Amino acid sequence: MSKRDQIRMTPEEVTRFLRASRTMILVSNGAQGFPHPMPMWYAVDDDNQVYMTSFRKSQKINNLRRDPRVSLLVESGDIYQTLRGILVYTEVEWIEELEAIRDILLKISVQRGDLEENASEKIKAGMLNTAAKRIGMKFTPDKIITWDHAKLGGVY
Repeated sequence: MSKRDQIRMTPEEVTRFLRASRTMILVSNGAQGFPHPMPMWYAVDDDNQVYMTSFRKSQKINNLRRDPRVSLLVESGDIYQTLRGILVYTEVEWIEELEAIRDILLKISVQRGDLEENASEKIKAGMLNTAAKRIGMKFTPDKIITWDHAKLGGVY
């Protein structure tokens, strides 16, 4: 078995890792051709679909309207033996409905541990105000590349 096969995460490990992480790097393609990496809070569902929001007039949204292709990266580890990560290649799907954007904001807050799933109506109403300035994004992975060097047991 190749080292690449040995360090690959299972689908269940991918889901656990994505749910445990707090920040994902969204890399869009800038107007001048340079990658535009930005840290983003996100939520992930059972199918490893990723949800984010951003202000409608942000640079990343302008980039994605011009070119919907993105790379998404989550990583951890302080030394080679503990490096873990997930790289997703995909395209953005826009979510414009106000309540759906609010629901994404809620999911992100729950995944981050900032809110309970049964948030009060007052909190949800406040999120609707924020949602009005934002756009929702859904990313269904086309390709996922993973690595978990701890699976090698310290042998390289």
